[in-house]
Amino acid sequence: MAGSNRTTTTHRSRGRGSPESTSSDADADPTRAKSRRPGGRGPHAQRRLGGLISWGFVTLLLIGSLVYYQWGFGEGEGELVKRAKRSVTPLPMPKLMDLPQFGGYHKDSLYWGTYRPHVYLGIRARTPQSLIFGMMWLGIKNGQYHLRHVCQDSDELSTYGWVEHNGRDYGRQVLRDHDFYIETSFLKQKGEESGFGGDWAVRLDVSNEVSNNAEESPMHLFFYVADESGQSFTMNSQESYRHGTTLLASGSRADVGTWQLQLHSLDSVEIHTAGYKSPHMHNLTELVQATLAVNARRTGLIQLPDIKESYSNIMVYQISAELPAKVDLVFLSGVDSESSSISERVATLTGNEFTRKLSERQNAFGEKYDRLFDAKQKVNKEEKAAGKAAIGNLLGGIGYFYGQSKIAIPKGLTLKNGEKSISYWPAELYTAVPSRSFFPRGFLWDEGFHQFLVWRWDVDICMDIIGHWLDLLNVDGWIPREQILGAEALSKVPEEFVVQYPSNGNPPTLFLALRDLSKALYLKEFSSEEAERISTFLESAYPRLDAWFQWFNTTQSGKHEGTFYWHGRDNSTRRELNPKTLTSGLDDYPRASHPNDEERHVDLRCWMLLASNCMHSIQQMLGIKHTSVKDYALMTKKLSEFDVLNKLHLDEKSGAYFDFGYHTEKVRLRWHELRENEVIRREFLRETLEQPQLRLVPHIGYVSLFPFMMGIIPPESWVLGKQLDLISNRSILWTDYGLRSLSKISTMYMKHNTEHDPPYWRGAIWINMNYMILSSLHHYSQVDGPYKDRAGELYEELRSNLIRNIVQNYHETGFLWENYDQKNKGKGKGARPFTGWSSLVVLIMAESYPNLAR
Repeated sequence: MAGSNRTTTTHRSRGRGSPESTSSDADADPTRAKSRRPGGRGPHAQRRLGGLISWGFVTLLLIGSLVYYQWGFGEGEGELVKRAKRSVTPLPMPKLMDLPQFGGYHKDSLYWGTYRPHVYLGIRARTPQSLIFGMMWLGIKNGQYHLRHVCQDSDELSTYGWVEHNGRDYGRQVLRDHDFYIETSFLKQKGEESGFGGDWAVRLDVSNEVSNNAEESPMHLFFYVADESGQSFTMNSQESYRHGTTLLASGSRADVGTWQLQLHSLDSVEIHTAGYKSPHMHNLTELVQATLAVNARRTGLIQLPDIKESYSNIMVYQISAELPAKVDLVFLSGVDSESSSISERVATLTGNEFTRKLSERQNAFGEKYDRLFDAKQKVNKEEKAAGKAAIGNLLGGIGYFYGQSKIAIPKGLTLKNGEKSISYWPAELYTAVPSRSFFPRGFLWDEGFHQFLVWRWDVDICMDIIGHWLDLLNVDGWIPREQILGAEALSKVPEEFVVQYPSNGNPPTLFLALRDLSKALYLKEFSSEEAERISTFLESAYPRLDAWFQWFNTTQSGKHEGTFYWHGRDNSTRRELNPKTLTSGLDDYPRASHPNDEERHVDLRCWMLLASNCMHSIQQMLGIKHTSVKDYALMTKKLSEFDVLNKLHLDEKSGAYFDFGYHTEKVRLRWHELRENEVIRREFLRETLEQPQLRLVPHIGYVSLFPFMMGIIPPESWVLGKQLDLISNRSILWTDYGLRSLSKISTMYMKHNTEHDPPYWRGAIWINMNYMILSSLHHYSQVDGPYKDRAGELYEELRSNLIRNIVQNYHETGFLWENYDQKNKGKGKGARPFTGWSSLVVLIMAESYPNLAR
């Protein structure tokens, strides 16, 4: 939803973790651990699971060369300076993106794409200094014009998103802005005369959904081209253009050679222009809006002034037309100005020929969708439309970003310039995004769920995305969990949420997709050529995955052998009812009320089992010879020990798995009057009404089901029956729209965490966790045991509820949503469109689930 409250929630939910916690406790809790190790490197760190995983590999990394950065650190801070430098030093290994399989045809075929997901239509190349293209238009709201460009709720579009997109060379998007209907189509092709990346075209098809009136003003569209490198290019005058084909701009670049941008329309259109010289691309909306306002005051006309600055590197074309209107824009690469084939190449991407090619690609998309996700022809028309839009906007929302993350310096270290962060090395990232409006950037925790879908659709795109993420590993094996790269991405995030903390992790969900992928490889579900590429990728990725795993196994280890907890919780806050665990991905899901190093988090233990099992499976399948081979086998065995899991985390009475730590249920938020310098102010602060004790944390919800989700519970165990009871109980988790995130009987159910922090993972229905639970129900319904039939019954009912509610919301509102409201008839809530993990509804319809067998 739009509004300042939602903005606060948005960045709370996906913002930074807390800085390293201090030992002072706002509640003056005497049980607080007195020696808190920063980043999990204290006296207990070496006791992690009996020291199973060899540190030989990491030792090799430690003696690798460090990159020197001229930051200007303070004096006398040697160890802290070393830690800071290590946090921004790349892992000294060959980059996965340098593998031959990501060059040649692969790189060429993916060079251009709709890789600017934060704007309604944005095209760029996968290179740091690209030509970028985009669309704007003037919409009308409350009788006033508003320029539409960047995806945002305040524009109040009734729907927008790619309803079809194959991730490579075709997409079709539908946008409805009050009475205006805009359909954008994208198509790419590679001809013999094309330069690198080929040629592409965009069709803008605009109509008015109400009866047309001759006195209505024309529709104003804007299409721009800009060079991020600052290189200027030629803009052709369009003052006399009315219809037909015209050259808008041309230039030359090292990557694509000589290029041209041409426009074709059979409708009567008027074109006005403006050219700018600027290094900034993130404020194009304001630039165009200001130009229109100035010219309107000068001339009384809503049009660009047909002037350009010297050496312009940004060209904007205003295309005004009576509706309905159709405009084709064509980009040609590798143009030989003397060649007679230019007009022929334009003709293949405009008019009737373009319509024919779009129809062919549309049919191919539909056929592929049916083959992959509706082979049994069980999906009805409404479900299929929602499913196509889900995967279409997921693939159409894949972006390319380039820049430097900001990394927090260690506590106690000062920089001479007063900054609290330093920069990661310049890096590129090709990634899907959770939401084009609210979260148009890379999130590590989300990406593994995205790849469940992507690898089934296009395994090479999947490996490309995972390879980019793994190339972000630093020398310690850490990946920044939120990627805010480049000025355009930074423009969407408040400054206080930009900095990343190298002691904080995020669920290693990439192992979900990698285990799924390796299982499919083992079952010979790929062609021989695909299998060879996947095997090469997995073998090459293995050392990087090993470094990543070892970072978790060291920095997130618990005080006792075989235990783990999410580091980074704030143990000094007075403003939070329950200190958030942003690093877990589950944000405000209730954990121990008083964080310290005695904590044990059951979800993280399960993630570690998943990761170790995935590593062991890759080793076995590919015959990888590595010093850690026996270690991963042993770790998988130990973390799979059901009796040990139960001893650490099971509440036998309820059959739920709980976290463990210093906890009391008797906490509350209330208003306090505080006096400071004779001034009285009121603050909403936490009160602890009893001493916390070491105990299980009695909150039933998604965390309680993690061993179930991961298939750890034996099918004959009574615990499985208890877990099915929890799932099916309407007073606990079950609703007619999906499983809620936190039980209705929890003391934290739907509670605000601060004065301005509404509940997030405290009741809402989230599709990623429902998909995991559904996968497990499907698994237990297929294996022999006393609960097989009951698991099957719950599976069918939960699957039906999820599909019905998501599809109904999509057709009623025009969007897939971030989560769904268990209290308000399953209505969509939060960010929209949210075609990240909510797109898993496609796999739910297809009954395509990860294989849980180990």
